[in-house]
Amino acid sequence: MTLSLPQSLHTREGQPVACRRLLGEGGQGRVFEVTVDGAAHALKLYHPHMAPAAQRGMIERAVQGGPPSAHFLWPTHVVAGPGDAFGYLMPLRPARFRSVPDLVTRRVTSTFPAILTAAAELASAFHDLHAKGLAYCDISWGNVFLDPQSGEVLVCDNDNVDVDGAATATVLGTPRFMAPEIVRGEVGPSVRTDRFSLAVLLFQMLFNGHPLDGAREAKVRSLDGPALELLYGTRPIYVFDPKDASNRPVPGIHDNVLIFRKIWPSSLQRLFATAFTDGLTQPGRRPTEGEWRDALFATRDLLHPCGACARPNALEVDALRAGDAGACWSCGGSVGPVTWIELGRGALALPLGRALFPHHLGARHDFGAPAAQVEAHPADARRRGLRNLGAGAWTITRPDGALVPVPPGRAAALEPGFALDFGRVRGHVHRTR
Repeated sequence: MTLSLPQSLHTREGQPVACRRLLGEGGQGRVFEVTVDGAAHALKLYHPHMAPAAQRGMIERAVQGGPPSAHFLWPTHVVAGPGDAFGYLMPLRPARFRSVPDLVTRRVTSTFPAILTAAAELASAFHDLHAKGLAYCDISWGNVFLDPQSGEVLVCDNDNVDVDGAATATVLGTPRFMAPEIVRGEVGPSVRTDRFSLAVLLFQMLFNGHPLDGAREAKVRSLDGPALELLYGTRPIYVFDPKDASNRPVPGIHDNVLIFRKIWPSSLQRLFATAFTDGLTQPGRRPTEGEWRDALFATRDLLHPCGACARPNALEVDALRAGDAGACWSCGGSVGPVTWIELGRGALALPLGRALFPHHLGARHDFGAPAAQVEAHPADARRRGLRNLGAGAWTITRPDGALVPVPPGRAAALEPGFALDFGRVRGHVHRTR
């Protein structure tokens, strides 16, 4: 039987809304592709019993307040119709965006830089949301989409966003993503519980597994209500808990988690350990969105291809400072030699093609147009240079103290011992064995 499309819908401002086709259906309602004044939108139309006054109030506040950032497919207009029809318009999701489950189950392929970019952009998106005094209330892999090539992200299902601590949320979260205190029925959603759910989502993206699913979960025959409450509410144990080895990943079952444990650097490992040890019982100890964002961008900055197999490796700053890039996680061969630059408190590996953004040169979190790019020397492919793509000049200080200007469009040699003055920051070039 063909589904009849809703008729006689209009925005609160009186604009006609024409339904074109059904995009999907869930427990709360249906989502349609629609046009308003010739422009395409998505419409979520609630089932009559799923739009109580509290839900309608949340939608109206969201429309009035506007999106926290461009990462959100945010409600733009309230829609009404015959009887008690109620819904809202939001931007359509472009086809290039895929779900996180698609990524985790390998239905789509991506790259380490794109995955780290997506994870960092998610942390940034929820930072912007929480800065407005709002809690998302249902962070999970079902509400996030990413471009597997670029790492751009979009957050959907924003109709459950509520004022932090308002205790009026109509949704408590998604099983296996909810904070333990919500699973136990002690509290409602908040920014602090969002931070737990975000950590779970980031772990899923980076490890292709769940941070609490190890030997204990593998022994459970059926993940029914009591099992879910035990594993994720009353007695959760991190799979890499440094003090409790009872829930370690099981080879043959949790191989992805074991492999990625070897890949990601200690800076990320420490944040996950904090989120899922102290953070299980102390919500105030959970890493903030800013901490995740900085650690994820720093990890992306230190990706470098293995010198033997070309697989990307996430390097450790301390190892670089000791002059050794270490062994490849994949083939065991030497990753080095690695040319890298220390920039204030950060560090950046400099493989061929690496772009530097204003973020790296003092304008934090500005990843607009590249400010520089690593290129091969025209006369010797083994040597590297850094092309100035910005509007201002740089200065190189050589080991002998000589100063060399690098005007826009020119390239600076990347030789150990050279110092580059970019204006806001100064960088020192190094090379490992």
